[in-house]
Amino acid sequence: MNQIKIQTVPSFRPTIFRKYTRIGVLMDQNTKRHCYDRIKKLLPSHHVIEVPAGEEHKTLTTCNHIWQQLTDHAFDRHSLLLILGGGVLGDMGGFCAATYKRGIDFLLIPTTLLAQVDASVGGKLGIDFGPFKNHIGVFEQPVYTHIITDFLSTLPQRELRSGFAEVIKHCLIGDRKMWELVRSQPLEGQSWLRLVKHSVGYKNKIVTSDPFEKGVRKVLNFGHTVGHALEGHLLHSDHRLFHGEAIAAGMIIESFVACQKKLITGAELGDIARYILSIFGKIELPLDEEWLSLVQQDKKNRGNTILMALPKKLGKAVWDVPVSEKEIRAATDYYRFL
Repeated sequence: MNQIKIQTVPSFRPTIFRKYTRIGVLMDQNTKRHCYDRIKKLLPSHHVIEVPAGEEHKTLTTCNHIWQQLTDHAFDRHSLLLILGGGVLGDMGGFCAATYKRGIDFLLIPTTLLAQVDASVGGKLGIDFGPFKNHIGVFEQPVYTHIITDFLSTLPQRELRSGFAEVIKHCLIGDRKMWELVRSQPLEGQSWLRLVKHSVGYKNKIVTSDPFEKGVRKVLNFGHTVGHALEGHLLHSDHRLFHGEAIAAGMIIESFVACQKKLITGAELGDIARYILSIFGKIELPLDEEWLSLVQQDKKNRGNTILMALPKKLGKAVWDVPVSEKEIRAATDYYRFL
């Protein structure tokens, strides 16, 4: 079972490392520059594995490099991989650990807001496959997740804003009072320690009750059917989106679907759209329909039926809601003309 610790500065209990024969620390150039020095002296002897930063490197090629490093340095099944990074590194590093020699322990130190409030909780691991997000992966829990909110001060504004989309999502589907509190403040006025604790508590409760996403955990996919399609389609273009930017647009579009299905009111839809646009602005949706075809490959679908998780009365949500391509096109038209 994953243990989660949230604090402002890093500290480790020495006993956490004593049972391991080898310790590796996986990082990218960003976390090496901004975060590694803050924990290096707190760790026992370890081997550093560095990979390039960015979603475009969340691939089997990078996994091969990680597995090769573990192999070259004789990591056995009693080893530990400590992953210092954002959601991309946590997903990919955890996937490599879970599959190396049929599985070694891994410890997450999420360094971005997105990773702290979402990606580090729940045991979803994986890599992208072409334009398809997290298409190859497994479920496996880390032995420990150490969330250090001071790392948020190292983030560029765009990266911090990206993570905020998942905070908004957790409020819309799980806590109406927190949604009202959050939307009363601009991005700069948010209390990050409070929001990280809220999101982690909410998501951990959901995933503990449904670890393999057979039921209620599917509500966490709100905004992601459309968002993942946009993100995957634009990944290698000049208009590439950060994850949270794509999910923000996805939440507006999918909220329109929810409104059409009378799950939320027109006033609630308006509140959602206005606040998200005030934080993220509006992205220019691709004119071609190729990106919409990616929706058909969404992992939540059943056969040829597109299934969405949608908000209901704000602060609640439903899942496995069938949605037609016609409804999605109408929702994207709504977004285009906001």
